[in-house]
Amino acid sequence: MIGEQNMRPLNIFLFFLFVINAAQGQEIVPLYTGEIPNSKPSPNLEKREVRDNGMEVIGGISVPTLTVFLPASDESTGVAVIIFPGGGYQINAIRHEGIDVARKLNEWGIAAFVVKYRIPNDATMLNKEIGPLQDAQQAISIVRENAMKWKIDPEKVGIMGFSAGGHLASTAATHYENALIETKTANLRPDFLVLGYPVISFTDSIAHLGSRENLLGKSPSPEQILEYSNEFQVTPQTPPTFLVHASDDKAVVPLNSIVFYQNLLKHNVPAELHIYERGGHGFGIDNPTTDEQWMESLKNWLVSRGLLKKT
Repeated sequence: MIGEQNMRPLNIFLFFLFVINAAQGQEIVPLYTGEIPNSKPSPNLEKREVRDNGMEVIGGISVPTLTVFLPASDESTGVAVIIFPGGGYQINAIRHEGIDVARKLNEWGIAAFVVKYRIPNDATMLNKEIGPLQDAQQAISIVRENAMKWKIDPEKVGIMGFSAGGHLASTAATHYENALIETKTANLRPDFLVLGYPVISFTDSIAHLGSRENLLGKSPSPEQILEYSNEFQVTPQTPPTFLVHASDDKAVVPLNSIVFYQNLLKHNVPAELHIYERGGHGFGIDNPTTDEQWMESLKNWLVSRGLLKKT
């Protein structure tokens, strides 16, 4: 837990977040008020940077937040999507797998929420393997609790994740019955799931080993590997799912999406899978190797699910 001596720096940090956010016209909501669960007293070492390739990332996250992106009030559909950027459980790729996605969803009348989730770290967490999932569950809880304020239908709340953020999203979508937070809402199940080139499996043959090591450590037990290999956690109650991947993804091999899709079909869960010949890893909302826009395919899928109206 965060001790009393750490609360003043935390409150100052959150104040500055609020000021910066207000200037940008977005609302940033702390995921937790007061003590952050499963945390150790530690300095806030969060760092935002823009890399040489233009990717904007945040590392060292120990104070998680939810950034709110709302569509124009007259265009709101009542649908909400909570977004988990990727980054191998080492960073959050906050721009192209977070903010850019949220703004695109706003164009469709969807309320979007970008989660800046905690990076697993033994120095800041009592149990690092559950920290990101706690943040995911807390984000779902907050969105549903504030449904009226943000003009959201609490039964149309989906989640979306990229790469390791896809692992977090698929974990939240398959482990929702195990609440790791105190919540006012009894429903932590997402209503639908969107996965972009996701890490799904922690099995040796197809795992992204960096994500596995960052979340579970260098020597995870067979039980941990099974628990967080989400292809084995699919049930008939797993939310309807849309997946996109590229065949030439060498970082997170497309078998991750394929095995998850196969198990969705096995359990009669509605699912749609798009695998492009090229695109590599981390292309965000625009795969530059094709004129086809996968986000438009996603939009069509949401229409087919009755979540959006055809335009």
